[in-house]
Formats: sequence, C-alpha cells, structure tokens
Amino acid sequence: LLSTTNLSCPPSLTHFLAFFPPLTPLFPPLTPLFPPLTPLFPPLTPLFPPLTPLFPPLFPLPCFILGQFRERIQDVLTLLPAQHDHFLLRWLRARNFNVNKSEAMLRKCLAVVQMVSYHGVCSQVIEKYLSGGMCGYDREGSPIWWDVIGPMDPKGLFLSASKQDFIKSKIRDCELLQRECDLQSERLGTHVEAITMIYDVEGLGLKHLWKPAIDTYGEILTMFEDNYPEGLKRLFVIKAPKLFPVAYNLVKHFLSEITRNKIIILGANWQEVLMNYIDAEQLPAAYGGKLTDPDGDPRCRTKIHYAGTVPTSYYVRESVKVDYEQCLTVSRGSTQQLEYEVLFPGCVLRWQFFSDGADVGFGVFMKGKLGERQNAGQMQEVLPSQRYNAHLVPEDGSLTCSEPGVYVLRFDNTYSIFQSKRISFTVEVLLPGQSESQKKRSSYPKALNPTSLVSTDVLQQTMGHSI
Repeated sequence: LLSTTNLSCPPSLTHFLAFFPPLTPLFPPLTPLFPPLTPLFPPLTPLFPPLTPLFPPLFPLPCFILGQFRERIQDVLTLLPAQHDHFLLRWLRARNFNVNKSEAMLRKCLAVVQMVSYHGVCSQVIEKYLSGGMCGYDREGSPIWWDVIGPMDPKGLFLSASKQDFIKSKIRDCELLQRECDLQSERLGTHVEAITMIYDVEGLGLKHLWKPAIDTYGEILTMFEDNYPEGLKRLFVIKAPKLFPVAYNLVKHFLSEITRNKIIILGANWQEVLMNYIDAEQLPAAYGGKLTDPDGDPRCRTKIHYAGTVPTSYYVRESVKVDYEQCLTVSRGSTQQLEYEVLFPGCVLRWQFFSDGADVGFGVFMKGKLGERQNAGQMQEVLPSQRYNAHLVPEDGSLTCSEPGVYVLRFDNTYSIFQSKRISFTVEVLLPGQSESQKKRSSYPKALNPTSLVSTDVLQQTMGHSI
C-alpha cells in the first residue's frame, strides 16, 4: 500500500486509521423525553428607540475650549505665572468651561496682583502682628500654610492698619504659595497646583467675632476664590473650641460649596489624622511631628509667625467706620430697652452702637418673662451698666448666653436732664447652627424671638416699635 518513496517517512495517523472500518455506535441516538419549551410570552418590543447622546463625547470639547481660551488671552499670556495647559484649565474649571467668564476672572486677577505689586510692601504692624506662615509640605509635595488664630488681636490690627493693608498682605501670601507650588512642580517632576492649610483655632474668643474683622475676612476669602481658582487642596481645623461653630457660620457663606467640602474639622485625634497626610519630618514638633527650627524651637517660629496684642502706640485711628442697621432716640431722663429671647445656651449676643452728641449709658440684663416691664433693679445684671463715650468712639461688644432667657440691652439716659440721645446700632444674636442668611432680622430661626422695642421713661410708660 505504501510506495517505495514513502518508506523513509512514518505513516500519518490518517493513513493508519485507513486500515480500519468506521466504528459502529453501541447505542442509538437519545430521544428527548419532553418536546422543546414554548415561550409563554413573545419577545419584548422596546417602548422607546435607543437613546441618542445629547452631546458629543467629552474629551474633544475641553481641548477645543482650551485652545479658544488660550487664543483669547494671548495679550496677557506672558504675564501669567505659568502658561501650560494645567494652569489654564484651572480657570476654565472654576467657571464651568465658560470661556467669557474664565477670561474675565483671569484678567481681574492680573489687575489685582499688579495693583498690589505697584503699591509696595505691607505696613509694619501687619508684618509684626498678623499670624501665619508657610511651613513644610504634605505627602504629595504641596506646601502647607498655617494660620494661628487665638493670639491675634483683630481690633488692634484694624485700628493700626487699613483694610487694603490686610488684603494686600493676603495677596502677597497667595503669590508666595503660588511660586512655591511652581518650584515644587520642578523639583518633583509633577504638577503641584494646590496647597494644604491648617487652622489652629485654640483660643478663639469673642474678640475674633468683631464685625469689621469678620467682614474683611470674608472679603479676603472671596478674593482667594476669585483670583486663585482650585488653589486649595484641603483645610484642616484643629483645636476647635465650642465657639467655633458660631465663628464658622459667620464666614461660610463667603465660600463656595466646593471649598466648604474641602474643610475638615478634626477632633481630639487631630495629630493622628495630620500624620496621615503629612510626614513627621514636615510637621512642627509642637503639633506632633519632628520638624524644628535650627535652634530647636518646636513651634518653628522662623516660618510660622505667632501674633500677639497690638500696642496702642501703633494705633492710627480711634474707631473703624461701621454702617449701622437701625436707629432710636433715648429721650432725656429715660431709657430704651431691646429684648431678645434666647431659647437655648451657647448663642452669642453681639452689638455695636454710636451715640450722636454725647455719651450714653449701656448695660445688658436678663429676665425670665418676655414683655414684662421691669427696671434695672428688678432684672439680673449680666453686663454692668456704665456710661460710654460712644459719640467719640463707637462702642462694640459681645457675650455668650450661658443660659436661656430674655436678654435686655438697655440704653440709659436718665442722668441727662436736658438732652436726648440718638443711637445708631446693630444687634445680632448668633446661633451655633445658623447661617448668615438665617441671621437677618427678616427671617429669624425658631430659637430666636425678637420682641418689640420697649421705651420706658421715669414713670415706666411704654411706647412700642418693632425691630
């Protein structure tokens, strides 16, 4: 069967099987026990046709918008601290890729920064008595900025420097941090665009709730968001006292929701949490790390400035101009009372007032029942009544309501026989869980019931006005 030419080659399996006939099955094919199943329902028909995408794929869009944005700002591109795509995308993302708004935002930032650079250095008192500083890097290489709130003297600073001095100082700090991010990007070979902030609020007190300081701080926060988009990675708040919720609610409406979501308020284990984000070698020893100054100072005072009380020798003015919300007149030989019912402890009562023409008496009292006609001797004294030269220097103050009750702010002119006093004032009751919009007198929360303005003369006659 095999030719002589194939004798030297082994036969294939096919040739080998060719010697045998096909195998006969031992059993016949299996017959199904049941017929094929018939579907109970016909195939479902789609109610709607397939969805057509409303928008084209996302990836080409940012590239197109980025090119358009770069073209629009060609005249100022060389003035920017960076010209790469990562930097320009920060401005686009901050305005939801709206080219017109992103361009306006960037040009405004350049104008602000140039204005600060043209006006030279900050005032001496700002340099010496405003706390904070850059110290260390987090585990991703971002610079860390520290703010130490407790020792600061807000009123002393505002009586010694202008609001523009504060804003100029903060812009200078932001520019410093921006340059450090650029240097870190070069060192690490990656894009470092945002910073980590740590707020040490130990010692936060009523002096820090002074309204002119809060308003200016709000402007600084707005400036930071407008001119340094996506510049904040995260913000840690450590050592927060019970008063912190009140202070936070005064400023949080200045922040966008994105920024508020980056704020992390730490509890008693704050050192442990910080170590998860910051290496011990980059964390000051005073805060649980190993970093010290060359002289061994655990607070790293060469990098973090710890402020203190501003000496009166730096004062350049006696008061800060305030826009008051209401006015009243205290007749000669009479008093005026403002009543506020506080339903739970922890609220903060804050006031500012100015008298036109002469001094006026002022004190804070407490009574049990709303609307009762009581003189000073019948009420519990909370803040002793005394005469203030509020016609020369506007008066301001605050107190924490340690217990619920009706708090009475009493303006006293009983000692004046001939002269009435016109009082311009602002009074606020701040709740720990209250937002700035809720604080307005047009919409009080349930915990606060403002009552009528009660005017009593020496005969305890009442004249009614609403607050």
